[in-house]
Amino acid sequence: MIALAEQNTSKTESKITKDRALKILGDEIPLTQILHESYLIRQEFFSNKVRIHVLDNIQNGYCPEDCGYCAQRKGGNSGIQEYPMKSEGEIFSDAKMAKEKGAYRFCMVSAGTGPNDKNIDRLSGLVRKITNELGLKVCVSAGILDENKAEKLKEAGLDRYNHNINTAENHYGEICSTHTYQNRLQTLEIVKKYKIGICSGLIVGLGESKKDIVEVAFELKRLGVLSIPVNFFIPIAGHAIKNPTNLSPELCIRILAMFRLVNPDSEIRMAAGREGHLRSMQAMGLYPANSLFVSGYLNVKGSNASETLKMIQDAGFVPEFEEGGFDFATEEEHLYSQDNIQNLYKYKRNNVSA
Repeated sequence: MIALAEQNTSKTESKITKDRALKILGDEIPLTQILHESYLIRQEFFSNKVRIHVLDNIQNGYCPEDCGYCAQRKGGNSGIQEYPMKSEGEIFSDAKMAKEKGAYRFCMVSAGTGPNDKNIDRLSGLVRKITNELGLKVCVSAGILDENKAEKLKEAGLDRYNHNINTAENHYGEICSTHTYQNRLQTLEIVKKYKIGICSGLIVGLGESKKDIVEVAFELKRLGVLSIPVNFFIPIAGHAIKNPTNLSPELCIRILAMFRLVNPDSEIRMAAGREGHLRSMQAMGLYPANSLFVSGYLNVKGSNASETLKMIQDAGFVPEFEEGGFDFATEEEHLYSQDNIQNLYKYKRNNVSA
């Protein structure tokens, strides 16, 4: 396994061309062959480990942007509970709980165009406190940054900054009108300048073409993105995506594999929507992907920590914990415990007597 701890940008060249990337998203190449190719690359850089991330939605709603996929967008009428930024104590408590769940990285996410001066100071203080007192890696996702704000986060010890480009440049106008693709790109370039690791990915299923998906994969490669969340669109109430794409489990896995082959040494995250779109094939997604979220997403519940850990281990992978890890003694009672067997026999007896 190649150590990447000291890198703040991806350095390894892509293993495939754009033409082959498109073929991977079609049906010309057998899925098993693609999985094998991507798994060998995944194993080279990340062994058989899976990084677990926990999202904390530290501020909900009150967003002036109109991103069509988002429950928190302006005029969305999605019925979400809006709340201002949580207190420092609440957020630190959430980070502590995330560590107890085995989180490799704690991700603080807030809605809005970007943080004001007061909030950037609060975020910087939290990054410093969580890093120093919990020893937990931190990612912040707070929208558009300028150089002064990026510098403050860097000085606080921020490990990663998330700002997804979400879709290809030529499709961006279809999903948002209140800011541009170039606005997002500029933030990523600023983050890169201050040597903060970039986390940036996409949402698949927004009506984009397969060529658009390939364009995003290679754009993230050009930027040297270290951490790539691959989200699968969740059609929440109030969304404004005109023609959502039908995503099969096989296509989702092909997309993950393609991102691995284009971005060999980047953390590829099987992110939001994995439960609903990959369904029973989620474990296969771990052959190209080496990372996922537990305990839900911004406005949607996901699988809990116990279910996710079982899936990881059943597939032959190892959860990559921070020190302290996950207390397996807290898992729910096993399906085949003595009590459950007795209840099953009781049901059978009742059924026979009836």
